[in-house]
Amino acid sequence: MPKKILGAAIGSCVHVAGVIAFLRLAEDVGHATEFLGPAVGISDLISAAQKWRPQTLALSYRLSPDAARALLAELATALEAAGLADLEMIFGGTPPVAKIAAETGLFTRIFSGEDGPAEVLAFLRGEKVGEDSSVPPQNLVDRVAGVAPYPLLRHHFGLPSLEETIAGVRTIANAKVLDIISLGPDQNAQCSFFRPQEMDPLQHGAGGVPVRTPADLAALYAASRTGNYPLLRCYSGTRDLLQWAALSRETINNAWAAVPLCWYNVLDGRSDRLPTESIPENLAVMAWHAERGIPVEVNEAHHWSLREAPDVIAVVAAYLAALNAKQQGVKTFVAQYMFNTPMGTSYRNDLAKMLAKRDLIESLHDDNFTSLRQVRTGLMSLATNMYIAKGQLASSIALALNLQPHIVHVVGYSEAQYAASPEVVIESSQIVHGVIRSRLHNAPDASLDPLVAERRQALKQQAQELLQKIARLGQGEHPLTDPMVIAKAIQVGYLDAPHLKGNRFARGAVKTRIIDGACVAIE
Repeated sequence: MPKKILGAAIGSCVHVAGVIAFLRLAEDVGHATEFLGPAVGISDLISAAQKWRPQTLALSYRLSPDAARALLAELATALEAAGLADLEMIFGGTPPVAKIAAETGLFTRIFSGEDGPAEVLAFLRGEKVGEDSSVPPQNLVDRVAGVAPYPLLRHHFGLPSLEETIAGVRTIANAKVLDIISLGPDQNAQCSFFRPQEMDPLQHGAGGVPVRTPADLAALYAASRTGNYPLLRCYSGTRDLLQWAALSRETINNAWAAVPLCWYNVLDGRSDRLPTESIPENLAVMAWHAERGIPVEVNEAHHWSLREAPDVIAVVAAYLAALNAKQQGVKTFVAQYMFNTPMGTSYRNDLAKMLAKRDLIESLHDDNFTSLRQVRTGLMSLATNMYIAKGQLASSIALALNLQPHIVHVVGYSEAQYAASPEVVIESSQIVHGVIRSRLHNAPDASLDPLVAERRQALKQQAQELLQKIARLGQGEHPLTDPMVIAKAIQVGYLDAPHLKGNRFARGAVKTRIIDGACVAIE
């Protein structure tokens, strides 16, 4: 039920950012609001309440606790005298002041700055936050809708010890800063979970958590059933993908699948599958999830950029990933946009490349296919200096928010030094929350930069030309969703990257350079 909410910073407090943010969120969910301004005296507040007749007063005070105690006592007396004691009262302040406010018994809900927008939105929607029976949505689409326009936060997590990873998942869930924990099994598990006799014991825990049985995954899921009950998802594996898909669904209620189109095979050395074998298998995995209504992410475009492919190939790969997912029946496609890749990409060209990808992907939208935008910092972009890395993380996300994402994939600032601990996951997420809160409303739109627009259009035109060339490799009505056509495009070099040089299953002939911040082919 929509309410009238009257907001103000009271007493001598001039700090209004918090109460204004609260009122904006209230407007987003349909409430009517009025803001009285900073340093509103109690008598002026009472007069405005009598005139405006709100159902709720949203008050803020961020000065000293002792002054707050006296001010709130005056407020209680004035409300009683004016016959307004039955008004719903909301308070926001620093943790010490919030403690004083709680002692008064005046307020229905108190926000101390330790609450995130998700909690605020849940309150404004009338959801019973904080009760044992209250669990946030446990599927991706509903969870996105539940906090919009604020994005969900996702972070990768997996330590070389199963026990430490289980404890870390519990710590992260209780911190309530993250909506999705992406479990990263070690390389042994990704390649040989279903073939344990092939595992290399010297590689135990290399690259992630050493899950060895379904019970290990179930234990990780159980550890997440606390705090804000984050969704869990898991790598798809690099072999036996359909078995991994069923296992992930059964043990961790996998929030969405993430599979490549062209990778996890002899091209990147993650398995011994040939492209002509892996692409059909990857498509089958997409179809398996589509049949069960599970969203699908296709890890594709950034794999080319990580290998310094020209920007136009990254744009084409993004489109091919979405097109093939749609062809396999996927209804909700998670489109990942990795910024800062390859190294040296300028902000203008980075944003133009991502906007070109978004334009092509979202041109596929219809009643049966839509995409969720997921942005992230570049995997290789963070400095080894932790202070600089924190700044890079914040800067990258500030740029990425121009895409108006539904999901922000947070990359821990320690990435260049070591795998993120629970403390790093929590701190990195808090850094990103700070950026999002600063840019959520009325931020300048960098996509309107004329140089961004020019590069965006050029990339789309180049991409269309390359897609036409790839399509001519095949026959029939849908050559771009024919796995043999895609494999042939890699073989002849339409899809190519410098890092594939010497790989006998790819052309590996293209040479690229960063020119004016764009990755372009020079040969």
